[in-house]
Amino acid sequence: MPLHGCWSSLGRQNGGQFISLSRPGCLSHRTVQHEVLHALGFHHEQVRSDRDAYVKILFENIKEGKYDQFRKVRTHNLGTPYDFTSVMQYEKYAFSKNGLPTIVAQFNPFYDWGRATQMSANDIARVNRLYQCSES
Repeated sequence: MPLHGCWSSLGRQNGGQFISLSRPGCLSHRTVQHEVLHALGFHHEQVRSDRDAYVKILFENIKEGKYDQFRKVRTHNLGTPYDFTSVMQYEKYAFSKNGLPTIVAQFNPFYDWGRATQMSANDIARVNRLYQCSES
């Protein structure tokens, strides 16, 4: 049910769960998977509780009003590593106010990512582990 834009609340919601997939722009394979993962309870990769070992968030480059997309939260990472290839990982210039990166990889500030077109092996493993599904 498209409401406005591409979004979903995080995890189970009382009274039902809406996933907004407005046209145009929200019906790509990647975006649908991304929003469904939110509905299943998954955060963006760059807000993981262990993210500081993998990325640096450059708040000075983030558009006003979008800081919440980058604030670290307490996450259960289900025994999986930080994943630059996840559909939940924003690209390095996400919400940039000045064309400069908002996220850089700790191991290489020039490393580029954020163009996943489908769920990664880690995304799938996390769903399987959280919901106790077979990983075969």
